[in-house]
Amino acid sequence: MKAKFLVPLAIFLALAGFLGYGLTLNPSVVPSPLIGKPAPEFRLAKLDAPDERFGVEDMRGEVWLLNVWASWCVSCRAEHPYLVELARSGGVPVIGLNYKDESDAALKWLRDHGNPYVATVTDNDGRVGIEYGVYGTPETFLIDRDGVIRYKHVGPINRDTVRKVLMPMIAELSSAG
Repeated sequence: MKAKFLVPLAIFLALAGFLGYGLTLNPSVVPSPLIGKPAPEFRLAKLDAPDERFGVEDMRGEVWLLNVWASWCVSCRAEHPYLVELARSGGVPVIGLNYKDESDAALKWLRDHGNPYVATVTDNDGRVGIEYGVYGTPETFLIDRDGVIRYKHVGPINRDTVRKVLMPMIAELSSAG
């Protein structure tokens, strides 16, 4: 009779253990199958100059960040001051991928909040975002000199992310050679 209750109890404890472990994980660290692989190529219209195109190839030879953002994204507003600060430091060029957004709204947003981007391209239909495995905005990718994705951050970056994660990785990738 006791054995009849042991199996459901064991299953419950196993599931509780998995749930407990899952709650300890950082939701901004999402494994990406693109880590260690070439960044998907794109050549998109610039937000501020729609007749001009910009793409991954334009950044070849530099360590850089690709930041996926949108004017409608509340979390993008939270991370934006840290991107502006990072851009002012000159530590790494930041490229913006404006994701499923209206160009006028995006341009106004950058005028109102500051523009940390060396260039911003428009991904109106979200196809480039799909190629990068974007779950939502914001997401940030660290890409090395050879165009290989080295790190992906899901959600808004903050001062600790910049100081403890991005800057050490950027320094290491910049000195490699």
